Amino acid sequence: MTENILSAVQDDTVVQLAYNLVVDGEEIESEVLEYLHGHQNIIPGLENALTGLEVGDSKEVLVLAEEAYGEFDPDAVVLVSRNSFPQDFEILLGEPMHLRDANGHVFTGVATALTEENVELDLNHPMAGKDLQFTVTILGIRSATEEEIQNGGLAHSCDSCGDGCSDGCSDGCCG
Repeated sequence: MTENILSAVQDDTVVQLAYNLVVDGEEIESEVLEYLHGHQNIIPGLENALTGLEVGDSKEVLVLAEEAYGEFDPDAVVLVSRNSFPQDFEILLGEPMHLRDANGHVFTGVATALTEENVELDLNHPMAGKDLQFTVTILGIRSATEEEIQNGGLAHSCDSCGDGCSDGCSDGCCG
């Protein structure tokens, strides 16, 4: 089967792009990404800015916090009893931790304070409240397969889940 190469980014296309991300004047990431356009697989402000670009196009994109990971929510900083954690679970201040709630949902939290009884967890995304400056270059565009469109994304292995996904991708921890 030959892939249908397209000229412009539009819904139901698989886009390969190189990007640099700068936040607060510091480069955070410089990567190549492939995603299904129009299915909310990347932050909305970036996805909207890429629509219509062609292979080889480069663009500077400023994505405001509300179109990225949202504003910082002080209500997402919660106090949790230390008894909620397994005894052998190492809690490191300032380090992201993959956690699983009583319903089996996996999420990430950062311990911001510790006492003998409690752990203060920040459940905000680390980039919440931050404006993101991207430099992007479109490397390739192709039509998505019917399976990709039906699934709303590209197929991925569970290798990226790490320790937080003992049940594999079935619990939704993978993209």
